[in-house]
Amino acid sequence: MTSRYLASVFAAGMLFAGALSSGAAMAQDMPKIVLGMSGWTGFAPLSLAAEAGLFKKHGVDVEIKFIPQKERHLTVAAGATQAVATTVDTFIAYSAAGIPLTQVLLLDKSNGGDGLAVRGSINKITDLKGKTIAVDGAGTTPYFTLIAFMKRNGMGPKDVNFATLGPQPAAQAFIAGQYDAALTYEPYLSSVRNAPNAGKILLTTLDYPVVVDMVAFQPDYIKKNPKVVQGVVNGFFDALAMIKTDPAKSNEIMGSKVKQTGEQFAGSAKFISWQDKAANQAYFKGELQAFMKEAADIQLEAGVIRAIPALGPMVDDSFIK
Repeated sequence: MTSRYLASVFAAGMLFAGALSSGAAMAQDMPKIVLGMSGWTGFAPLSLAAEAGLFKKHGVDVEIKFIPQKERHLTVAAGATQAVATTVDTFIAYSAAGIPLTQVLLLDKSNGGDGLAVRGSINKITDLKGKTIAVDGAGTTPYFTLIAFMKRNGMGPKDVNFATLGPQPAAQAFIAGQYDAALTYEPYLSSVRNAPNAGKILLTTLDYPVVVDMVAFQPDYIKKNPKVVQGVVNGFFDALAMIKTDPAKSNEIMGSKVKQTGEQFAGSAKFISWQDKAANQAYFKGELQAFMKEAADIQLEAGVIRAIPALGPMVDDSFIK
């Protein structure tokens, strides 16, 4: 073996090691955040952006963690997460509880992705008076959705009984023949749709569009880390573009996170309307603020919050311009 060959091998090895070192340094230098959310279909592009490296393309390493809705704001307060994905009504409840978060990105609107399943003998929501509904606890989106449905039909929380179950177990219990009704969301609502003998879907967010999802950070974090926030926003929009250009691969990745096939995920996604940059810009112009006021009033009347928090600081549209 010649000395020239050995020298070339050594040089190549040094270059390779240098490349690895450079890559490791870049990864180390890249800011990392943890984003808390759930398996709700509307959040799935965030998982896609994380898995496909779209957040990293914009200079931020995002770890997705599934965290119960009641606990997400607590993890932010404790420093375990930096960002949260949830609904507008929930951000109001978080703020009323003393943990304000500022919404920077509109993710999706539910177009039938949240719904009230009932037994076959129930033909209108007022037929549920005195009956038991499986639904997540006060302060969660399913609970808000249910009381919003009831309010628009002249009912209140005192008119029904509640069995407190998360979205997935609520659907499972209803399919198993328990309870008179259940309020749940995709992908679990589709399990009810696919079990016709269990009952029927009486109302959804197509009837009453009250479920809107956002991403938010704490105000101080936004001030100190605007590039990180912008990277998250840009990564989400890139994920929506990928869904359009490569739907099969995108659905497979998104479905895998909630134990669905790509085909199953595509089925549940039919009830979701993801919101691109133009839709974000339009929604932040006033519709968001109007809905926040309505959601706050509903929660105050239902006793979910004791007082309406300041709503203005909960919105920052500078990252979607």
